[in-house]
Amino acid sequence: MQRKLLVSLLALALPAALRAQAKVAVINTQRAVLETAEMKRAAADLEAKYRPQQQDVEKRTKELQQIQEKLQNPKTTPQEGADLQAEGQRKQRTLQRLTEDLQAEVDRERTDILNQAGKRMQAIVAKLAEEKGLDLVVDAANTIFFKPAMDITSEAIAAYDKQHPPKPAK
Repeated sequence: MQRKLLVSLLALALPAALRAQAKVAVINTQRAVLETAEMKRAAADLEAKYRPQQQDVEKRTKELQQIQEKLQNPKTTPQEGADLQAEGQRKQRTLQRLTEDLQAEVDRERTDILNQAGKRMQAIVAKLAEEKGLDLVVDAANTIFFKPAMDITSEAIAAYDKQHPPKPAK
């Protein structure tokens, strides 16, 4: 982030004569990474991989709802209510742990995938910039205004997909 800001500030600090000669492009890095075929495949793979755990969480949530309904039933005796309350608390703790663990695991794996794809995209953008004779490529998130003709996001996605085709489904 600081590096991007520094590059943006340096571009603004260039003398007018140099800026007139500099070739600049803009890229929406987030979109570029997320819209690659590899990332779309990775998202589908992640969803498939963690679907059984998500279904388990949903099943346990329904069980908790059923316990709540039984607790609200006026025919429930005080002893049954106490037993249901204890069971509900135990199941709630288990569900919370499962949910937190699942979320942490998915987040960790997603972050690893995004970091790897981000590094690959940087290399693609550097190569694209060299091929196009660009002096500076700035992330769209760090710009206030740019002409659409300066946007190389779609070109970067196409180049990434060509160099890193997605692996077949797992």
